[in-house]
Amino acid sequence: MSTLSVQDHGAHQHDHDHDHEHHHDTFLTKYIFSQDHKMIAKQFLITGITMAVIAMILSILFRIQLAYPDKAFPLLETLLGRFAPNGRLDPGFYLSLVTIHGTIMVFFVLTAGLSGTFSNLLIPLQVGARDMASPFMNMLSYWFFFTASVIMLSSFFIEKGPASGGWTIYPPLSALPKAMKGSDLGMTLWLISMVCFIASSLLGGINYVSTVLNMRTKGMDLWKMPLTIWAFFLTAILGVLAFPVLVAGVVLLIFDRSFGTSFYLSDIVLNGKVLSFEGGSPILFQHLFWFLGHPEVYIVIMPAMGISSEIMSVNSRKPIFGYHAMVYSLIGITVLSFIVWGHHMFVTGMNPFLGGVFMITTLIIAVPSAVKTFNWLATLWRGNIRFTPAMLFAIGMVSFFISGGLTGIFLGNAALDINLHDTYFVVAHFHLVMGSAAIFGMLAGVYHWFPKMFGKMMDDRLGYLHFWLTFIGAYLVFFPMHFMGLDGVPRRYYAFTEFESMKRWLSVNMFITWAAIISALAQVGFLINFIHSIFWGKKATENPWESNTLEWTTPVEHLHGNWPGEIPTIYRWPYDYSKPGADHDFIPQTTPFSQTMSSNTEHDFEDNEAGLKAYHEWVAKNKSGNQES
Repeated sequence: MSTLSVQDHGAHQHDHDHDHEHHHDTFLTKYIFSQDHKMIAKQFLITGITMAVIAMILSILFRIQLAYPDKAFPLLETLLGRFAPNGRLDPGFYLSLVTIHGTIMVFFVLTAGLSGTFSNLLIPLQVGARDMASPFMNMLSYWFFFTASVIMLSSFFIEKGPASGGWTIYPPLSALPKAMKGSDLGMTLWLISMVCFIASSLLGGINYVSTVLNMRTKGMDLWKMPLTIWAFFLTAILGVLAFPVLVAGVVLLIFDRSFGTSFYLSDIVLNGKVLSFEGGSPILFQHLFWFLGHPEVYIVIMPAMGISSEIMSVNSRKPIFGYHAMVYSLIGITVLSFIVWGHHMFVTGMNPFLGGVFMITTLIIAVPSAVKTFNWLATLWRGNIRFTPAMLFAIGMVSFFISGGLTGIFLGNAALDINLHDTYFVVAHFHLVMGSAAIFGMLAGVYHWFPKMFGKMMDDRLGYLHFWLTFIGAYLVFFPMHFMGLDGVPRRYYAFTEFESMKRWLSVNMFITWAAIISALAQVGFLINFIHSIFWGKKATENPWESNTLEWTTPVEHLHGNWPGEIPTIYRWPYDYSKPGADHDFIPQTTPFSQTMSSNTEHDFEDNEAGLKAYHEWVAKNKSGNQES
């Protein structure tokens, strides 16, 4: 379906011949190589969930090693073969597990799984478009992502194993194929996989931005867009600007690995032999990596913020508090995220003046985050709250964002960060503020928009069980790590039994591991609920949550083009909940103000002189009528 035809559909009634053509879709064109944004969203979601399960299994494997460093598990040798000789993880493979776990979670789950799913599903539906600006590019975006996933996982099946330089793949481990086993073919596959992944992100991001800017329905100006669309839109801009920098860094890394250049290498001694590299600097790679890496943090968290804002307003039955402030804070985060990358590099011997500049910008970015947090809490305050599973996960997202964000203030301070940087304190911080908060935002979105994706309802009881086990489990896993970090326990170590001072944390590592195992088992309940509901769940109604936004005006049965007739016109913002004088506690965006005179205010007509005049006439008429009676 061409861009031109999409825009044509956006302006006019749906092309029935085109619709008829889609009734004869083959299995391949409907489910595999689909150009329908709703199907592509499902593909992103299911691939993302699959990758999340794999990453979770990897984390359990290395947590077992940390809890029982001197114990052999024959089952490990059965499962992992040469990577776990005599039932104990190979130290090099341990680092591979940490590397691939981090890579999958940050990029393949929290970036592609979250943005890819909900940007695809909601942007056309909430702005009133038949599909994305370029459905073909959209399909390519998914297939580049799928290819990247396959290449990344294939590195487990090669002789020397997957990449093992940490998920940040710092040189020289990533730049010298002979440095260790995980620096060889596994690292090459990692680099190829990431180039495919970035191609996917750029194709998707360009599509999201152009769809939001060019394909909004009649009446949908920027200030009538839901906060979800603002978040996806700004996230896409971040990705389009930041990801190419990592491609540049990766290309230079491939040159160093394969063509003898020295962009990142200098004065290297390998096995007692001085190598011929000179003039490069591994710090250059860190600058290139973190110039993407810090915007990446917000690429991960901003969609979760938008999703949680929408869900909290719907389930509090209240307008979102401070809509304009929420939008401006998202824009502020987008701009500031590009000038804070240096706080990841305080320990590289950075000039103290430059460190001070990065420290100030890092602390300033806490301001828009604090604005959002205040507005979420104000939205909940005295709301008529419905505690659906989606609502619980959205509130959980705010909880993790606050508790994880507070420790970011510690790490943003250069003097403190130098002591804490390579410890478990950092692991605790980013797993709460980025990992847990973003995952909870993603799960909130799955529970809330599941009826729109699959036409069925998920089971609430399993949803509540899933929330409480995951919420408590995540805090039990990551909160104790703060204290380990404050005591100087380093991250990425294979075993702490070599150090007398760290043996006291062995019991805490055992506790964390068992909490992680229980949390992982809770996800099995979610998977059962998810799969069972797709096939045997209760059939959903058109608008099960009594929400105002445009996607709930489309039929439960999917059709390629979203609306069977003309696309509805938008008259109001998306958060008219519990409006005084209204007949119901929600007024959809498609309801004209002429139908809700008793709940209108002058503010509703600030850009509409004719509407304001009609409103004043109605007020005067009703006032005189009341006086006569």
